[in-house]
Amino acid sequence: MKALIIEDTLTSLTVVTHQLEKMGITPIQARSGEEGLLLFEEHRPDIVLLDIMMPGMDGYEVARRIRSIERSGEWTPIIFLTGLTGDADLEKGIAAGGDDYLTKPVSEVVLSAKVRAMQRIVQMRYSLLVLTRKLDSANQELQRLSSIDGLTSIANRRQFDEVLGKEWRRAIRSQKPLALLMIDVDAFKQYNDHYGHQGGDDCLKMIASVLRDQLKRPSDFAARFGGEEFAVLLPETSVEGAKLVAESLCESVRACKMPHEASGVMPYVTVSVGVASCLPESASGHGADLIAAADKALYTAKSEGRNRVSIADDLSPHTS
Repeated sequence: MKALIIEDTLTSLTVVTHQLEKMGITPIQARSGEEGLLLFEEHRPDIVLLDIMMPGMDGYEVARRIRSIERSGEWTPIIFLTGLTGDADLEKGIAAGGDDYLTKPVSEVVLSAKVRAMQRIVQMRYSLLVLTRKLDSANQELQRLSSIDGLTSIANRRQFDEVLGKEWRRAIRSQKPLALLMIDVDAFKQYNDHYGHQGGDDCLKMIASVLRDQLKRPSDFAARFGGEEFAVLLPETSVEGAKLVAESLCESVRACKMPHEASGVMPYVTVSVGVASCLPESASGHGADLIAAADKALYTAKSEGRNRVSIADDLSPHTS
């Protein structure tokens, strides 16, 4: 443990230094407030013993500056050394950033008791900080897990709704189109019946992997919408651009050639995609119309034979 002693009186400095050394504490000596501040920044002591009455910068100002130097979350106990015993003096010292005070001449017994008490407070505070960091980390992990689909490890419906609302509002501000792809695995019930639920899980994981690989921009966002249905948000994307992405996704799924002997479409897994894009004009709805339009387009793709992309009708005069 290191203790910074800021004391202009040599006799008092020597006495306190000797007492600290007997306690097994390493003393760092300063004869002025200015020197004390430099040594504080250099050594970052565990405790500061600070004289109040010093020429030039007094102890109150030194304490204030120490508190301004400390980084967020840091705290160094400051014990004033003083011959001033009035209530107003004590109040002024605490207001300046001090934590306790010792009356001169300093008693070895009292100094030891004060320093040990501050040590315990520092240790308890450190333990509390460690616990707080662990709790923060655990809460962040819980928040992450609550937003992730447990099977596919991409975003879940809850996070999709949050991101859709955010992107919808951003599109209103930027006056740029927002596109949505609704993706459905063709004949997935038949796939599950034929290959079992484990096989169905593997199929959904494959689709999620394709989405992760194919979406190139950081702003593009993929989620498991529910069951065998997935959703992709494409900010600042026209319907023509969204169609190209959708067709690429269809082709990438086909290229995986995951067997699907029970499919009436192809002998391997395929998907159908509904595409919608619009330029949001109102914060109301938060994208409900966009979901409905993409969903309707998806239904059209499935009814027309699956394994294809279908484009939604215009949502508004501003649809891109």
